[in-house]
Amino acid sequence: MAQEKNFSDEQNLPQAEFQQNFNSEDLDAAKIKPSSQKSSPNRERIKHLLIGSPKAVTSTIHFLQMIGYANVGDWSPLQPIGDSDEVMSILIRQISVS
Repeated sequence: MAQEKNFSDEQNLPQAEFQQNFNSEDLDAAKIKPSSQKSSPNRERIKHLLIGSPKAVTSTIHFLQMIGYANVGDWSPLQPIGDSDEVMSILIRQISVS
């Protein structure tokens, strides 16, 4: 079962502490460098959707920037989800497929 962790408002946690929340396969997949948004026959659009508390979503966005997967500015602004305390943010990018 996933371990829950409280993150500070400043989001300045060391990389090792972030890595405890992600397995090595997640980190290896995240090392893929961002690519241009041009379409080509071997590229497809993929959408990443984060849903959770504002702190959890923001922490994940900052972690993905820290490991070089996506810049904070690439994500949509946090959007509230209905009457809950949760928010969502989306990232759309192109990936190579074979």
